[in-house]
Amino acid sequence: MACGNAMVFKPSETTPLCALKVAEILHEAGLPAGLYNVVQGLGDVGAALVSDPLVDKVSLTGSLPTGRKVYAAAAEGMRHVTMELGGKSPLIIFDDAELEAAVSGAILANFYSSGQICSNGTRVFVQKGIKPAFLKRLSERLATAVLGDPMDEASNFGPMVSERQRDIVEGFIAKGKAEGARLVCGGTRLDRPGFWLTPAVFTDVTDQMTIAKEEIFGPVLSVLEFDDEAEVLARANDTDYGLAAGVFTQNLPRAHRMVKALEAGTCYINTYNDAPVEAPFGGVKLSGVGRENSKAAINHYSQLKSVYVRLSQLEAPY
Repeated sequence: MACGNAMVFKPSETTPLCALKVAEILHEAGLPAGLYNVVQGLGDVGAALVSDPLVDKVSLTGSLPTGRKVYAAAAEGMRHVTMELGGKSPLIIFDDAELEAAVSGAILANFYSSGQICSNGTRVFVQKGIKPAFLKRLSERLATAVLGDPMDEASNFGPMVSERQRDIVEGFIAKGKAEGARLVCGGTRLDRPGFWLTPAVFTDVTDQMTIAKEEIFGPVLSVLEFDDEAEVLARANDTDYGLAAGVFTQNLPRAHRMVKALEAGTCYINTYNDAPVEAPFGGVKLSGVGRENSKAAINHYSQLKSVYVRLSQLEAPY
């Protein structure tokens, strides 16, 4: 709308109410009718929107399988597309990192929104020398976390979005155990209304395990041990995704050297999951196309037109 477009918003069927609340706010603010529109439904509704000839631009936030379908459908009408898809982002913690800050970063990178964030740093690479201390402090912090109503300021974590998503995450936890990873803490249901899972931490995770390769989209953190910079960089980049990456170290030259080489669209140094609207956000490889936020987004929501005007008399060459 800021670029002069009307828009149609098709929210996920599991989170239908936020879009309607935005509609109420915009109506109260005096937005003319027809500029912001909400259509509810399942995947067939989204498919109809993507193929509608009145639609010039498609923006998707969703899974990789859905992204592939939308991309193919949009290509039929040569529609402009931006996509923010999945991720399996690495968070690298060197042995010179400030331990408490690194633990806080890992918690933000994994359990924010109960782990239901595409950019989450779910592969936590911890240098061998500080791994025991890191796991000890992480377990202590999570043991005191409060799981409760997200509207209550005393709560640290809320429930999963749906029963189906909780069941999917529990399946990943079971697979992690079956493949030899050790569950340090969490991963259990709470006996209360809603779809609750306590934050789970795995260690003894290898790069080829399912929980280290596939996006879980839930409160599951995997700790992978590493020895040196070259090794962890190669392992961190060994994924089809490239949405985000993080590095914790007090050696800033090394931090900048790492993020330059990491194959990710958004990188963090000694922090994680910051997303100011002024900064571009998006991924590389199978994590997406284009960027949201900042001035970079304007290019995706407008079309460039070149106009040439001669103010003096035009003289022909013959």
